[in-house]
Amino acid sequence: MDMDSASSVVLQALTQATSQDTAVLKPAEEQLRQWETQPGFYSVLLSIFNNHMLDVNVRWLAVLYFKNGIDRYWRRVAPHALSEEEKTLLRAGLITNFNEPVNQIATQIAVLIAKVARLDCPRQWPELIPILLESVKSQDGLQQHRALLTFYHVTKTLASKRLAQDRRLFQDGFLNAVFERLKQFLECCRQVGSDSPCREKLEKTIILFTKVLLDFLEHHPCAFIPLIHRSLEFAVSYVFTPAGEGVTFERFIVQCMNLIKMIVKNDAYKPAKNIDDSKPESLEAHKIKTAFFTYSTLTEIGRRLVSHYFLLTEEELTMWEEDPESFGTVEETGGDSWKYSLRPCTEVLFLDIFHNYSQTLTPVLLDMVQNLQGPTNVEDPVQLLMKDAVYNAVGLAAYELFDNVDFDQWFKNQLLGELQVSHHRYKLIRRRVIWLIGQWISVKFKSDLRPVLYEIILSLMQDPDLVVRHLQTFRTEQFLPYLESIFGLLFQLLQQVTECDTKMQVLHVISCVIERVSIQIRPYVGCLVQYLPLLWKQSEEHNMLRCAILTTLIHLVQGLGAESKNLYPFLLPVIQLSTDVSQPPHVYLLEDGLELWLVTLENSPAITPELLRIFQNMSALLELSSENLRTCFQIVNAYLYLSATDFLQNYAESLCRSFCDLLKDITNEGQVQVLKVVEIALKVSPVLGAHMFQPLLPAVFRGIVDGERYPVVMSTYLGIMGRVLLQNSTFFSSLLTQMASECNQEMDQLLGSVIEMWVDRMDNITQPERRKLSALALLSLLPSDNSVIQDKFCGIINICVEALHDVMTEDPDTGTYKDCMLMSHFEEPKLSDDEEPPTEQDKRKKLLALEDPVHAVSLHQFVYEKLKAQQTLMGDPGFGALMELVDTELVRQLREFLQGF
Repeated sequence: MDMDSASSVVLQALTQATSQDTAVLKPAEEQLRQWETQPGFYSVLLSIFNNHMLDVNVRWLAVLYFKNGIDRYWRRVAPHALSEEEKTLLRAGLITNFNEPVNQIATQIAVLIAKVARLDCPRQWPELIPILLESVKSQDGLQQHRALLTFYHVTKTLASKRLAQDRRLFQDGFLNAVFERLKQFLECCRQVGSDSPCREKLEKTIILFTKVLLDFLEHHPCAFIPLIHRSLEFAVSYVFTPAGEGVTFERFIVQCMNLIKMIVKNDAYKPAKNIDDSKPESLEAHKIKTAFFTYSTLTEIGRRLVSHYFLLTEEELTMWEEDPESFGTVEETGGDSWKYSLRPCTEVLFLDIFHNYSQTLTPVLLDMVQNLQGPTNVEDPVQLLMKDAVYNAVGLAAYELFDNVDFDQWFKNQLLGELQVSHHRYKLIRRRVIWLIGQWISVKFKSDLRPVLYEIILSLMQDPDLVVRHLQTFRTEQFLPYLESIFGLLFQLLQQVTECDTKMQVLHVISCVIERVSIQIRPYVGCLVQYLPLLWKQSEEHNMLRCAILTTLIHLVQGLGAESKNLYPFLLPVIQLSTDVSQPPHVYLLEDGLELWLVTLENSPAITPELLRIFQNMSALLELSSENLRTCFQIVNAYLYLSATDFLQNYAESLCRSFCDLLKDITNEGQVQVLKVVEIALKVSPVLGAHMFQPLLPAVFRGIVDGERYPVVMSTYLGIMGRVLLQNSTFFSSLLTQMASECNQEMDQLLGSVIEMWVDRMDNITQPERRKLSALALLSLLPSDNSVIQDKFCGIINICVEALHDVMTEDPDTGTYKDCMLMSHFEEPKLSDDEEPPTEQDKRKKLLALEDPVHAVSLHQFVYEKLKAQQTLMGDPGFGALMELVDTELVRQLREFLQGF
C-alpha cells in the first residue's frame, strides 16, 4: 500500500490505542505489534510524530513505538532488522527540524536520537554533530533550545560507550573534538548573555563536556596522556588569562581547576623515586607537564590564584560577618566540597600546585608578603582584601613554607602589630592573623612566645569571633597562668553579648577551654554553673543555643568529675527534657542530651532517686532504634555499674521486653551490643541478672547448640553462658531442664551438645577474658561422675590448655608460671600530665574486676584443684584411664603449666 494510506491506517490504530476503553485499546495494540516488523512502519511513525497538527497523545505514542523499535530492530544483526535504506531516510528525517513545540515529546525525540547515535555515530551518521552545532547557533530560541537538549542527550549517551573500538573512536572521534565544541559553546555564552533562556541549557552542556574529560582522566589516566597538553592549555587559558573574561561562569571554573589539579596530582603522571623504575607512560606524562608548567606559567597561576581567586567576595564577607563559625577554610570544610564549590576548589588547587612546584612558587608568595609589610590603610578596601588573601595563602602553605619563613620574627615584627590595630574595618585582618597563627602554631612557633599571644587574646576578648577555633591549639601548661582571667573574661562576654549566635560561639570557646584544662577548671566554674540555668530558661525558643549549652555541660561534668552531683537540680531536668521523645525539642537536643546523660552517669559518685527516674525515657528511645542505640546501651551499662540492684529491680522487666523486640530485627553488630549489656548485668549481679534477663537466655542457649554462624555473636553467647554456668550453677541447671523439655531431649545429651559446640567454637572467642572464663566455666562442671561430662573430658582439657597459653606468663628468674589476669588490689594509676584522670565509672569497673572470678581466681590453681577432685572422686585407676584419652602433647603442656603443685 502507498505511504498515505499506510499513514492513515497506522494513525487510526494509534488513536484507538490511546482510548480508555479496553475493548477498543487491546485490538489496536495487537495490530500495532504485528506491524512492528513491517518495512516502512517507522517512516510512518516519524511522519506522524513530526506532524504538529495531530493530537499530542497520538504523537507521544508514535515516539514511544519508534523508540522501542530502535532497541529491537535497529542493529544489523537483529531479527527483522530495518533495511539500511530505511535507516538512512529515518536518520535524515530525525534532524531536519528542531522545532517540536511540546516539551515532553521534544525530550523523547532527543533520547531517541541519542539511541540511534549510540549505534550509528560517527560512522553511519557523521553529519549529526555538525548539524546539531549549526542549530545551536540559531537565532530562533526554540530551535536553539531543542538542539541543545538533543546535544545533551547525545553526549551523555556517547560517553557511556564501553567497547575498545568505541573507546578509540570516542577518543579520536570525539574527545579531541570536545575542545573545539567547548570553545564554540563558550563563545555562544558570550553572545547570548546571562539572561537568555538558553543560558542554563548552554551551561549544562558545557559542564557535561568538561565532565566527560574529567571522568575520562579519572578512569583512564594513561589513555588521557595525549590530551594532557591540550587540557592544560584549555583550562589555564580560560581560568588564568583574559581569554576567559565575559565567558566563564563559576561551575566551569571549578571544573577547569579540577582538571588542572587532577593532572598535577595524578600519580600515574609522576616518575618513580628511582627514575629507572618508572613506566614509560609516566615519564612521557611528566615530560608533557614539565614542558607546560614553565616558570612564567607557574608564576602567573600562583599570582592569579592568590590575587584574584583568593579575594573574599561581598557575599562571603557578609556570610563571615553573619556566621563566622561556619565560615571555615578548606581543611575545616573537608569532604568533597572542592569538587563543586569555588573557594575550597581554589584552595585545594593552590595547595597541590604549591606542593608540586614549591621551589618556583615560594619566592612568588614571599614577594607578595614583602609588598604588604606594615599596617594597611583602613580606607583602602582593595589592599585589605589583598592582604587577607596573601595571609590566607601563607596559612594554607604553612607546611611547605616551613624552612623559608622565620615565623617567630614575622610574628613579633609584623603580625603582633596587625593584631593591635583596633579599627573596625581592620577586623578582617585581625581575624585572618589569628587564623594564620593557629595554622602555624602546630608547625613552628617558639613556646616562649605563647604567653605574649595569650596576652593578646585577652585584649582581643571584646571581639569574640576572633578567639573561636584557636584556643584548641594552645599548650595547657603555658595556658594555666591565664586560665582564671581568660575564663572570667569569657564568662563576662557570655553575659554581655545578646545575639544567640554569638552566645553559641562564646560557649564553644568555653567548652574548648574546659576540655583542654580538664579538672583544673574546677576553681573557676562557680559563676558559669549559676548562670547556665538562667541561659537555659531564656533560650527556650532557640534549640541550637540549647545544643551549645548541652555541649558545654558535657565538658563541665567531665571537668567536675564527682563534684558534678552538685549540679543535679539543674542537670537532671535538662537531661530529662532533652531525651524525652514525647517533647518536640528532642529532635534537636537528643544526641547531645544522651551524651550528657552518659557522662553524668560515668562521673556520678552514687545513684540518686532522680537519676534513676530519668531511665523512664529509655524504652521509647530503644523503640526508635536509631543511630543513637549505641549510646543508649552505654547508658544502660553505666546504670548497671552504678547501682545494679536498684536499677535491675526497677527497670529490668521493661528493658528485657525492649531487648526481646530489638533482637527480632537488628544487625549482627546490634545483637552483639544488646547481648553485651546482658553480659555486664550477669557480671555485676550474677543472681539478679540471670533472674531478670531470663526471657533472653533460651535464645542464647539455642544459638550455642545450633552453632551460630557469626563468630562475634557466638563469642558473646558463650560469654553469657560462661557467666551463668560459673557464677549461678543452679540457674544453669534449671535452664538446662527447661531447654531439654522444649527440645524433647535428655538433659545430659543436651549438655553434651553444649560442651561439644563450646570446644568446637573456642576459636571464635578472641578476648582473653572470655577465653579464661570459658575454661573456668567448663572446669566448674568437675568433679563429676556424669558419663557425658567424662565423655567430653578431653574437650574440657583442650580448652583449659588453650586458656592457660593465653593467660600464663613465665617468670624468667624462677622459671615458674603466673596468671597475668589476676588483680590483687586496687591501685591508683599514676597519670602523666596529658592523661585524663579516671572517672567514677572507671573506679567502679576496677573494683568490680577485683571480685570477678576472671581476675580473682588463678587459672592454673583452679585447673589443679578440679583435676585433683576428679581424681579423688574416680580413684587413681579410673582417673588414669580418663587422662589416657587426652592427646599426649596436651598432657605434656598441662604438666608444664602445673609444675610446682
